[in-house]
Amino acid sequence: MYANGRKIKIFSGNSNPELAQKICTELGIPLGDATVKTFSDGEISVNIGETVRGADVFVIQSVSPPMVNKNLMELLIMIDALKRASAGRITAVVPYYGYARQDRKAKARDPISAKLVANLITSAGADRVLTMDLHAPQIQGYFDLPVDHLVGSPILSDYFLKKNLNDLVVVSPDLGSVTRARAFADRLNCSIAIIDKTRPEANVSEIMNIIGEVEGKNVILIDDMIDTAGTITNGAQALKEMGAKEVYACCTHAVLSGPAIDRIKKSDITELVVLDTIRLADDMRLKNITELTVSSVFAESIRRIFNNDSISTLFD
Repeated sequence: MYANGRKIKIFSGNSNPELAQKICTELGIPLGDATVKTFSDGEISVNIGETVRGADVFVIQSVSPPMVNKNLMELLIMIDALKRASAGRITAVVPYYGYARQDRKAKARDPISAKLVANLITSAGADRVLTMDLHAPQIQGYFDLPVDHLVGSPILSDYFLKKNLNDLVVVSPDLGSVTRARAFADRLNCSIAIIDKTRPEANVSEIMNIIGEVEGKNVILIDDMIDTAGTITNGAQALKEMGAKEVYACCTHAVLSGPAIDRIKKSDITELVVLDTIRLADDMRLKNITELTVSSVFAESIRRIFNNDSISTLFD
């Protein structure tokens, strides 16, 4: 694919090659030739197998579990390799931005790791970042380069619209997700409810109260990510106890670490709908987990960046 004499090339690390291939299929171009491997001592080796001189290059790599730090290093080293190979412009395509939850100093002597990761990506040589549903939108300001921030909720809401669920209410799992839940409810033309909870320590949640009417309703819990699944499964249990008919849940990023899969298996969740910003391992593909792809959104965004067209109009 060419524009004004420029050529586009797309490369992928090892975090989510399936998504990278889907994006290339959407764009009708082959995935770039790159070998990314790990030596026995743990060092990462990158070899770009084709010329990129002057090309508009996109590196697709989620900073995601189960090997967050390895995936981050792969991204940085690939950017460095492409920069030294005289790529014209390098865009880091990061569907899931790891360390995003460490976006501030919650207490004395805390790091701001989300800012550190932004510095590393910039120092490696990226000219632009394309990502989706940052845990904290202000992370865009951590970069001194353009950041295109995509949202996954239209994909999720379109899926639920096609299910034609009656007596629907969207539920925010905490006070911090109310804005997201309200926007989602607007797309589904339904009301919202809010779970008011406390979190005594990291990855531990305690349900306190439900604000809103859920009795006799089909409810959809929505969050940007599900990590250990404590919040979402405790929320589902509380909603059932309050008389909800069916409990659905959805998120953009299926981190699903630690006890998450076991909790979801035993939960009251009828269906959990996730996007493929993070690659799901085979043992995570439960019968009640539905995975939708973000490939078309990222492919269209990459096409627009390449052609210097607006991305914001993609969600109008």
